Amino acid sequence: MDGNGRWAKQRGLPRMEGHRRGVETVRTITFAARDLGVKRLTLYAFSVENWKRPQDEVGALMGLLEFYLKKELDTFVRDKVRFETIGQTQDMPASIRNLLEITVEKTKHFTEYTLVLALNYGSRTEMVDATKAYTQAVISGKEDLAQLSWPILSKYLYTQSSADPDLVIRTSGETRISNFLLMQAAYAEFIFTPVLWPDFTKANLAEAITEYTKRERRFGLTSEQLSPKAQ
Repeated sequence: MDGNGRWAKQRGLPRMEGHRRGVETVRTITFAARDLGVKRLTLYAFSVENWKRPQDEVGALMGLLEFYLKKELDTFVRDKVRFETIGQTQDMPASIRNLLEITVEKTKHFTEYTLVLALNYGSRTEMVDATKAYTQAVISGKEDLAQLSWPILSKYLYTQSSADPDLVIRTSGETRISNFLLMQAAYAEFIFTPVLWPDFTKANLAEAITEYTKRERRFGLTSEQLSPKAQ
């Protein structure tokens, strides 16, 4: 979700107004995705690098996150949205950690649709944490290094309980993925849109999904292998 600051600058508004409008878009897209048949939506909300921003902006972002969680909990329960997080959430402010735990607990039994917030997340950090956890498992005898494979190592990622993403969308015209699900997105389709996140709508999401459905996903195979001619 990129472009909040630029959205505000284009309108002569404070950066935080862009972030506030971005939060409104989060709510719009959360339910738009479900309406469009998406089963699992992951939003990159705060990266490990974002702590380097000016402290007043970081503090304001934490405030917006706290406001969002308080406001949406009842809606998640009413609309049966399962809420999850990935990232080093243990390093988030205590008040936010508490809200995250409450929201996860109260929605954990829903199964039809899942919203995931990537908070204090970075894919390289995730790989380091996974490597540490796997190494400890080898030392303790729970894993056999000789049997190491990607399916085994992937169990130590933050996303251990979920399937890999099919589609990754980045807003605002940037054409990089900035340390987001680098391993999980190995075979994902990518769409880069010039639309700034506060302006991103259900129609934009639908357009991206339509584009995704037109693409041939071969996973290393040939087109002929996917659709062999009738014998």
